[in-house]
Amino acid sequence: MTKRQDGKETRRRLLHAACKVFGEKGYRNATVADICSRAGANVAAVNYYFTDKACLYADAWRYAFEQFENQVFLELGDGSPEEQLRELITVLIKNFATEGGSGHFIRLYLTELVNPTGLIREDWLELIGPRRQKLHDIIRGIIGPNTDTLDLALCELSIVNQCGTLLTVKQTDLEFFLDRPLDRTLLKRMADHINDFSLAGIKAIGKRKTS
Repeated sequence: MTKRQDGKETRRRLLHAACKVFGEKGYRNATVADICSRAGANVAAVNYYFTDKACLYADAWRYAFEQFENQVFLELGDGSPEEQLRELITVLIKNFATEGGSGHFIRLYLTELVNPTGLIREDWLELIGPRRQKLHDIIRGIIGPNTDTLDLALCELSIVNQCGTLLTVKQTDLEFFLDRPLDRTLLKRMADHINDFSLAGIKAIGKRKTS
C-alpha cells in the first residue's frame, strides 16, 4: 500500500511540475530533465509512468484541465446571460490570480494555441469544444440567436485575453502599471471593469447586427 501511495504521489508531482514547465517554456523547449528536477524525481519515473515526453504532455494537459473545469465552469449559476458572464469573468480573475490548476491550464492552452503540437488534437475537440460552447451560448444570449461563429470567437478571444493579463504580465509589472498592490480590492475592480467593457462591446456588436 505504501509503495502504491508513493507511486501516486510521484506521478502527481511529475504532472504538477510538467504543467508549470510546459506552460512556461512550451512543449518544444521544455525538457524532461527540468520537469524531473522540479518534481524531485528521476527521468526513469517519466518513462515508467508516462512512457515519454509526448505522453507526459498530453496527461499534464488533461490534469490541468480537470482542475480548471472544477474551479471555473462548474461554479456558474443559472442566471441571465449577463449574470453568467459576470460570474465567469469573476471566477476567471480569481483563479488566474492564484497559483494552481486554472493558471496552469490557461498557460498550456495559450502555448498550444500559439504553437500547436498536434499531441492533444482529440482531447482539444473533446474537452475544449463543449466548454467553449458554454461561453459562446452566453455571448449569443446577449447578442442574439443569429450571431455568426466569427463574432462569437472574437468575443471569446477578447474576454480570455483580458483576463489572461494576470498570467502574461508579471505581478510586479502589473502593480507598477496600475500603481497599486494586486489585492482583493484591485482584483474585484479588474473583474468589474472587464465585465463592463466586454458586455458593452458584445451589446455594441448586437446593435451593429440589427442596424
